[in-house]
Amino acid sequence: MFAADRTCAAIIPCRNEAGRIGDVIRGVRTYLSTVIVVDDASEDGTGAEARSAQAVVLRHTTCDGKGAAFITAWQEAQQRGFQWVLHMDGDGQHAPTDVPRFLEASTGGASLVIGNRFENPGAIPWRRRVVNRWMSRRLSLLTGASLPDSQCGFRLVHLQTVLSLPIRTRHFEIESELCVAFARAGKEIRFIPVQARYGDEVSKISPIQDAFRWWKWYAAERNHPMRFTS
Repeated sequence: MFAADRTCAAIIPCRNEAGRIGDVIRGVRTYLSTVIVVDDASEDGTGAEARSAQAVVLRHTTCDGKGAAFITAWQEAQQRGFQWVLHMDGDGQHAPTDVPRFLEASTGGASLVIGNRFENPGAIPWRRRVVNRWMSRRLSLLTGASLPDSQCGFRLVHLQTVLSLPIRTRHFEIESELCVAFARAGKEIRFIPVQARYGDEVSKISPIQDAFRWWKWYAAERNHPMRFTS
């Protein structure tokens, strides 16, 4: 395992997660001292709660989307000298006790390490399970890589690599774009088992608007002239 505190920061994009974000941050800080939260124009006490939990808090004054929040956090992490960033959601779905698995996996040569919830799929709500598997199959066929849980937001990302890639999306399709961009660049993507935790949280995904964005992005990627690196 690398010296995590010197090389890796956790980044959490979130909107309206007061009542949850503090516990997430405190759990993560057991393993990583630097947690960067991007408050995407929350209308509750998300930012204040995150600061109270000793996170670095950056705020978007308009709701710019998850992808835009990642870009803000990546730039902040780069300025602070980090080499890796650990992506997590702010609603408590990702178990902080899984963080060491990602840190250990980083030594294997992969530039992108993604959590795989389908080792225990019964904990995933059936609708999300069906949609995620369908999307993962589409992206696996597109890239020629095995992507069993392409939509999992719990992932370790090599910072210099992601900042060198032409990332264009600004919303929830960012999870898919990262898989495709790393595969297209010939970078190794590794999946590791993680816990699937679901409670009474409400998904921020808009079934119509975000589905349309994803289809628009996917159609463009299918017609992309650049072949994937083997």
